[in-house]
Order: sequence, then structure tokens, then C-alpha cells
Amino acid sequence: MVELPSAELHKTPLHALHLKLGAKMTAFAGYDMPVHYPAGILKEHLHTRAHAGLFDVSHMGQAVLHPRPGVDIAAAFESLTPGDIAGLSPGQMRYTQLLNERGGILDDLMVTRHWAKDKGNALFLVVNAGRKMEDFTHIEKALTGVAVLEPLPDRALLALQGPQAANVLARHIPQGAALKFMHGGSFAIASQEVIVHRCGYTGEDGFEISLPASAAQEWAVRLLAEPEVEPVGLGARDSLRLEAGLCLYGHDIDETTTPIEANLLWSIGKRRREAGGFPGAAIIQEQIRQGVSRLLVGVKPDGRAPAREGTEIQDQTGKKIGQITSGGFSPTLNAPIAMGYVSAAFAAPGTPLQLLVRGKLLPAHTVSLPFIPKRFHK
Repeated sequence: MVELPSAELHKTPLHALHLKLGAKMTAFAGYDMPVHYPAGILKEHLHTRAHAGLFDVSHMGQAVLHPRPGVDIAAAFESLTPGDIAGLSPGQMRYTQLLNERGGILDDLMVTRHWAKDKGNALFLVVNAGRKMEDFTHIEKALTGVAVLEPLPDRALLALQGPQAANVLARHIPQGAALKFMHGGSFAIASQEVIVHRCGYTGEDGFEISLPASAAQEWAVRLLAEPEVEPVGLGARDSLRLEAGLCLYGHDIDETTTPIEANLLWSIGKRRREAGGFPGAAIIQEQIRQGVSRLLVGVKPDGRAPAREGTEIQDQTGKKIGQITSGGFSPTLNAPIAMGYVSAAFAAPGTPLQLLVRGKLLPAHTVSLPFIPKRFHK
């Protein structure tokens, strides 16, 4: 993605607060976003694992998909994605992907069956920042005459993540703190519609809080005033999701990778695997039956040198068998970690590998994902 000059970058409703807090800013998905605050990435990461971190994810795309009269919106949306949308109960959320005709991933997203009784046949969508315009155009075109997509550009999105996130949220939105994992709801707080989902992309318990853009700074300041909460930027968000073995669109998954290659079979329900009815279904069903030629795996360098995105993966004879797609340092493990695609014959945990880092071959091996246990609320 070509980044815009800073003067042309979009700003989230919390931009002024980021600057006030001393954040180092960078261009990301067309937005001026905080990489880290004065504490630094390492401390922000460890604080989130031990307490609670507050992230600005307002650059993500939020929308409501409304059906035309008489339309089953779940069935309509299943024509675009392999997720079991029809099986969602009101307020329940699901991780899934938008696919192309080859089974490649156009984007990954979160889909919630609307929680309101009068909107129970609508879907609440959250898509990636760098793909939101393409996603919205794709959905609108595919469902023309069947549904109406309502983007929500005037809503901000905060992520409160960490083992103490529920205790913090209970002081402000007790109904939200009581939600089950992968469920959401809307709550009227001081005449504001605050939408809370119990989910996140750190591997920890946590919440994503959608609220009017005009109220975003007030809410962020209120949450940051809690002793357990510190602001966290994109740097720690990336290291947290990597430790949790979670894919990043444009790096670990894209239009050339299928959910099966990306080890996302778990996101395709049994009914959808058998019945198909989504783009690339025949290809994906064949991959489920026969296997794939490459797989996304966890990679653990044996030494201290990190393997960054693009690093070549070789077997013990020096033959190229894959490439790193995400890599860096794990503050929790105090060691380098990575994910990448390897030929399926080398995917088993414990398989020895070699990584070509700055012209040197360094030993490594495959590991099971995630690198650290997920601690989602059950």
C-alpha cells in the first residue's frame, strides 16, 4: 500500500489526544496513527499482558448491513464468505473472510448478528482499515437489490485489552463487562449509543467499544484515568497479535492465500465446508479433502536474531521451502518469533529449518501456534 504524505493522512477522533500523550506517530493504512507512547513498545506490550491496554482502532471500517424486505441477510452474506452466519444468535459475533473466486482472502472481518430485536435481521461488520473502501464496494456490488450497506464513519472504535479489562469496563459499562466472549450489544450511556463487543486481537480478554466520534476523547480519557490502563500503540498491537498467532491482512493472508493454507479451517463451520455456496468453494473443499502444498506455521529462531517479513526459509539442504510473513521479538517470551508459509512436508511442529537473515543461515524450527496460550474469556 502506498502511504500518503503526512499532510494528507486521515486522522482518527483521538489524534489530538495521541499527540498530547507524547505518541510517536506514523502513517498506517492512510491514517496518522500512534506507534508507541513514551513508555515504549516493550512496556506497553507487557502492561497489556499483565493489566489493561487501551488502543485506538478507529481507523477500522464499521458498517451495518440492512436487508431489503423479505431478505434473509445471513443467507445473502454467506454468498460472500465461508463463515456460518446463519448460525449466529442475536448479538453473537463471528470471525470470517471475504473470498474471491479462487478462494483467496480479500479481507478478514468480524460479523455480528444485530442484537436489537427490531434489527435482528441486520449484520454489524468491522473490516480492516486498509481494505474498508474495497470491502464496502465489493459488498454493495455483490448484494445490490438484496441489502443496503450503511457505513458508520462517524463512529470511533476503542479496544480495551488485558486480564483486567473486564474489571475496568465494569465501572463504566457493567452490562458490557458482563457479555460473553464473541458477543456484543448496545447500551445507552448519557444519551450516547455505546456498542460493546467482547473480543480483540491480542490473545487476552478484552472489549472493542464503538461510540460516537464526538465522544471518543472523553471516553478514552475516562478509561485512561483508571490505574490499570495505559495507552498502547500499533507496535505493541502487532507484537501482541503475533504472540497470539493471529494473522495480519496484507502480510500473513491476502488474495493469494486461502483459509486452508492460512490454517483458518476452524473459521469455516461444518455446514459450510460440506454445502459450499461461497466464492472458491470447490477449491477450498478440494484443499480440505486432499491437503495443500503450503501451510502457515509458527517459526521459532534458535538464536536471538529476529527473522523479519520476507526472510527466506530453507530446509537443511539449503532448498527454499517458504518465506516469513510476520516476525519480530516476543516481549513475553524474551525471544524472537515469526510466522510464515512453508511447504506442507515441513509444517509439522519441531521440523528443523534454516532462515536466511542478512546473508547468514540461522537455525530455526517450526512450532505450534499460538506462541503463548490465548486467555479469551470463556
